[in-house]
Amino acid sequence: MIDLLIVLAFVVYAISAGLYSRRAASQNLQEYFLAGKTISGWRAGFSMAATQSAADTPLLVTGLIATAGIFALWRLWIYGFAFLLMAFVFAIGWRRSGVLTDAEFTETRYSGRGVLLLRGLKAIYYGTVINCVVLAMVMVATVRITEVFLPWHEWLPSGFYESVVSSIAGTGLRLGESVTGLAPEIATTNNAISILLILLFTAMYSTTGGLRAVVATDVVQFILAMIGTFIYAWVIIKEVGGLEGLATQVIHLYGAEEASRMLSFFPEATSALLLPFLTLIGLQWLFQMNADGTGYLAQRSMACRTDRDARVAGVVFAWMQIFLRSLLWLAIAVGLLVLYPFSPQEISGGDFATSREILFATGINELLPPGIRGLMMVGLLAALASTVDTHLNWGASYWSNDIYDRLISQHWFKREPKSHELVIVARLANILILVIALAIMANLGSIQAAWFISLLFGAGMGSVLILRWLWERINLYSELAAIAASLITAPLLLLFLGMEPETEWLRLSIMALVTTSAAIGITYVTPRTDDQVLVSFYERVQPFGFWSNTAQKAGDRSNAPLEAFQRRLKAAILTALSLFFLLVSVGKLILSIPGESAFWPWVLLLAGIALIPLWWRELRQEDLEIDRSLQPQDVQVTDHILLEEKGGLLAALQQLAHHMKLVYGMEVEVGVRGAHCMKEPGQRLLMFQNVEDLLLYMARYFKLAKVRVILGQQDGYHLIELIPKKSINLEASLDRVPDKAQPFAYNILEHIEERLYQIEGRLKVKPSRRHAKRIILTSAIELQENPPKMPLK
Repeated sequence: MIDLLIVLAFVVYAISAGLYSRRAASQNLQEYFLAGKTISGWRAGFSMAATQSAADTPLLVTGLIATAGIFALWRLWIYGFAFLLMAFVFAIGWRRSGVLTDAEFTETRYSGRGVLLLRGLKAIYYGTVINCVVLAMVMVATVRITEVFLPWHEWLPSGFYESVVSSIAGTGLRLGESVTGLAPEIATTNNAISILLILLFTAMYSTTGGLRAVVATDVVQFILAMIGTFIYAWVIIKEVGGLEGLATQVIHLYGAEEASRMLSFFPEATSALLLPFLTLIGLQWLFQMNADGTGYLAQRSMACRTDRDARVAGVVFAWMQIFLRSLLWLAIAVGLLVLYPFSPQEISGGDFATSREILFATGINELLPPGIRGLMMVGLLAALASTVDTHLNWGASYWSNDIYDRLISQHWFKREPKSHELVIVARLANILILVIALAIMANLGSIQAAWFISLLFGAGMGSVLILRWLWERINLYSELAAIAASLITAPLLLLFLGMEPETEWLRLSIMALVTTSAAIGITYVTPRTDDQVLVSFYERVQPFGFWSNTAQKAGDRSNAPLEAFQRRLKAAILTALSLFFLLVSVGKLILSIPGESAFWPWVLLLAGIALIPLWWRELRQEDLEIDRSLQPQDVQVTDHILLEEKGGLLAALQQLAHHMKLVYGMEVEVGVRGAHCMKEPGQRLLMFQNVEDLLLYMARYFKLAKVRVILGQQDGYHLIELIPKKSINLEASLDRVPDKAQPFAYNILEHIEERLYQIEGRLKVKPSRRHAKRIILTSAIELQENPPKMPLK
């Protein structure tokens, strides 16, 4: 009973979090999908870690150690470097880009007639195909856990349960083979009830509260899961006689040779597995569909309060996921080898891996006392819920922002949907995604080949996703070439090389070579991205890497982006070395084999600790514009100023005015007219970005000497008014600008209007865009479903 009460308490908390966040989430898309950009770094990192591991991940680890040994876990651990690269290089770019989804990013980064088409295709592919297939597979994998802990045939009235069995049997649904020996119809019914209830529970808080509710529950879910996993590991270690007994008993049960294979962190140098092993871990972290954080990791980065928070989130995520969680799972998995030994004859069985995986859940049920078992059940439920809630929220962002808003409303019907209308679409999209995922789950066996193709397709996209951030020459056609090459190569590889695990390294190598060659080759024979788009992107994102031409056109040192990239790459490498040194050293000390020297584990431990101060400084440092500017006296406006207090926008604009005077010689007079404080940090950040873009536009494009910026409020709206010294023509063609070496913004007014729309704001130019004397930015003081009529007197 106490176990059930613990589970119910968590359910009540999660639903309450959704209801509590409902009002804020209902305001606009930025609040619903990015939580108003108010998430702290450690909370975003915990949310990433909670989402990354589904309920079946510890089962996978348990099975891998029994079948292939600890070194097979490098297939999971190597992603730590991708997470850290995202933290130090890509997370800041995602946050600065000002987009809601990675599909929207294509219109910010590329130019050409096919940009909108690519945005729509990516929204459908990532938001529906990949998203729903992942959801379906997570749900099918979860039934192996729910079957152990949720025996509905014992709890429900027999008459009612029999009617449910008959109804489900009539559909022909079959949810895998039973792992506890139940009859197929009983196992399917139990699993179907469990999945539907879990989905209903998850949808209740994620649909109502948006990302705020998702992150709030993710943090609690992760903490509970770690507490439960720690206690589970402690109980198992106690059962086997302490840490000293772990490796000793494995040797006693399986012999020295087999124990050495299972407990080794690396394959033998003479092993035939060495080349495939090195190939896989060398390529798979890069050649994947989330190589640059695309997806929910990018969403968490975009939702962070500051650039530093976005960086901290990625680092916290990597350490929680790769170091802390892996060590606990290691102790549990090796302990289960001792408590539930297997014979050599069992290894040759077709279901050996499955039988070992399910022991993770069996051990919870048999070894943990009441209360602790309930806590661990909550941890497993939380692992599933955190994955489902993220995929619902993330998938809905594509449907609402990219498909309904950009494609259907703006492009096809030439209308601007209202903010509350978009939130309604987002909530309905959650339901649509659930329905599609359930349909896929019911027919999962028939789409296994398609799933393998989609994995290979993702591998083919990895390189171009990285290069679009690091190399200015990558264009729309580069990404389209990678997509086309993947679609052609993936089926051919599966046809000629099959889907056997033994040839996976060869398939991945060929796919990486073909798609990368196609993407880079097509880049040199197709038109470059328009300078206006590149400079606008550069000014907004400040990317790292090979951006010398664009940097020069933007007035920065040509080698500044490369220097910044080298510094951040160094930080990522140092952090990865520290992470992996500590992981291996602590793991080997925990699983110390009798007679094996502890010298190298201690050396790695000390080396890992010694590296921490080297990357910690980079983690805590602010990103300074002075790193790029031709002006040594350049100053930086930090996001912290905007987040400290309600009047932070005024202080940030005053600092920006100083920046504009020093760098561009423009005098910016910042003043207020009555009340001017903004309550929402997300509003302050967004409004500041818009003013900054406009001032840079005026300085570079019109060479203005003076601009007044006035903050105020009127009729339920915040107002920021920009008054240039002389009227300007905002519709002037860039071709008419004398200084063509420094083009600035491409459709900057459209981009600002799109930003303001996220916070129920508007852009108005008086008397007209051809003779602009006043530029007015507004946002609702209290964001609501029916904002007052906008004042533009």
